[in-house]
Amino acid sequence: MTINLTEYPLLANINTPDELRKLNQNQLTQTSEELRRYLLNSVSKSSGHFASGLGTIELTVALHYVYNTPFDHLIWDVGHQAYPHKILTGRRDQLHTIRQKDGLHPFPWREESEYDVLSVGHSSTSISAALGMAVAAEKEAKNRKVVAVIGDGAMTAGMAFEALNHAGDINKDMLVILNDNEMSISENVGALNNHLAKMLSGSLYTGLREGSKRILKNIPPIKELASRAEEHLKGMVVPSTFFEELGFNYIGPIDGHDVNGLVDTISNMRNLKGPQLLHIATTKGKGYQQAEQDPIKYHAVPKFDHTETTLPKSAPSLPTYSAIFGDWLCKTAEQDAKLAAITPAMREGSGMVEFSQRFPEQYYDVAIAEQHAVTFAAGLAIGGRKPVVAIYSSFLQRGYDQFIHDVAIQNLPVLFAIDRAGIVGADGPTHQGSFDLSFMRCIPNMTIMAPSDERECQLMLNTGYQLNAPAAVRYPRGSGNGAELPAITETIDVGKAKLVRKMTDSVAKSNIAILNFGTTLAEAKLAADALNATLVDMRFIKPLDQSLISELCAEHDCIVTVEDNAIAGGAGSGVNEYILSQGIMKKILNIGLPDNFIKHGTQAEIHQELGLDSQGIINKIASFIQS
Repeated sequence: MTINLTEYPLLANINTPDELRKLNQNQLTQTSEELRRYLLNSVSKSSGHFASGLGTIELTVALHYVYNTPFDHLIWDVGHQAYPHKILTGRRDQLHTIRQKDGLHPFPWREESEYDVLSVGHSSTSISAALGMAVAAEKEAKNRKVVAVIGDGAMTAGMAFEALNHAGDINKDMLVILNDNEMSISENVGALNNHLAKMLSGSLYTGLREGSKRILKNIPPIKELASRAEEHLKGMVVPSTFFEELGFNYIGPIDGHDVNGLVDTISNMRNLKGPQLLHIATTKGKGYQQAEQDPIKYHAVPKFDHTETTLPKSAPSLPTYSAIFGDWLCKTAEQDAKLAAITPAMREGSGMVEFSQRFPEQYYDVAIAEQHAVTFAAGLAIGGRKPVVAIYSSFLQRGYDQFIHDVAIQNLPVLFAIDRAGIVGADGPTHQGSFDLSFMRCIPNMTIMAPSDERECQLMLNTGYQLNAPAAVRYPRGSGNGAELPAITETIDVGKAKLVRKMTDSVAKSNIAILNFGTTLAEAKLAADALNATLVDMRFIKPLDQSLISELCAEHDCIVTVEDNAIAGGAGSGVNEYILSQGIMKKILNIGLPDNFIKHGTQAEIHQELGLDSQGIINKIASFIQS
């Protein structure tokens, strides 16, 4: 894809931030306008995260203009908003490859650029990492500056507050920019705050402020009076008290789309001592009306015509597993008022929009707080509710101790509906659901299920919900195969697998049994047909159907396990452990995800590359038998 750079006379000559810093400050408004148009033009032709980047155009320009990146450390939280950063740091002409196999990484990534200081993808890591860098910079003594940019959503996570508390305590030089895209500032108030921000961050005010503290520190009554007066004065125009109680010097809120105001204020704050917090107000999707009006819809977009007023309609497809889960939630809540559905800020992604509207008293969005979500569910269970935690596989990693300590040890009836399990695709290593079977399987009291299609998924949700114990159902991103859904009351026997195909010739050369876990069943079925192999849909990772495994070992020369999870510690490992514990000598092949982090690409591309499609399974089995 080529974009005509003659339409972007300033941006065309910015291949590194050094070239941006050569511009006069009065050229930054035009630079920001060109950057916004380039982002719109590029992402609309290639797909990707969209609204967040449009909201951080001016901030990105100002930060790279003021700070000497990459020597100065600039950390982006999560990274959805970092497309403008990539454009200004030498990746402009590759932006159209973002999120595509072998293309640019969807988030800041250390391996990709020296300007990407911290590899990110999950929320709320920026302040902790920045504080570590600030401590290291102080010891290095080269006057290296450290800046963390965090959104108001990411600031809801406990980790962010832990970092703020520590930063205020040890008083290291760093700047945290709170990018608040929920607050609306009118033109007049915004202008007033911009003026105050420049004044409060300027050398005169900060000098007086620090000097007065030194003069008054030995006169407690006057010091307290002065402190209260200062808080009263500033509290009338800025909500400073909370952050200042944590030990930060607070400036703002200011207009995050006034690039010159940002440059002036950030330039002032660059050399202030101690932890600083600049609060800016921005609009997600800024400059593109449709994205401003519906930033959730335009958070990540397919290819689209930006001259049109709507995104293209997707081709009709089967319901996604997320939608099936959301439908199940509604049907179950109709019959059981004790159901309580919990999500850590993923209502749309987890298919819970309808439920949240129909059953608001049974719906809890706890914000980006996975640890709290899990223990909150434990409390609900103790109180007699029936909690269902809807959570992405890679996000459940953040609540692992609570999963063990607060749910499993206490054997509480909490159902985990684990979305985005297995290969997710374009979001890359931070979002692949590679490890959930491995990290759950070792925990006592757990029942763990992996459906092969949407009918099985609903059966397992029914079964897990009715168990009086911790249970997990893990299902992938994407659509099912059109299987008819069961009744909401229908369940399956715990720990019982299902025979899908039996080999037709017991003396066949390839005397193989394939034990499949999850939605790889369709590809495993094609492989089993081609190899004349027995095929079992195992359904349960824990407890395993041990009697069936023993029967298969007695009747087959080779056992093959297939799963969309890390081989290390996964479902196949559980089969291995059981066979070894019985003293059975058997050739066993585990097929799954390798022992490395899986890069981005489409699900189909990655499955093919890793040999999890039918031909890959056939090839791995053939190679194993011949070895």
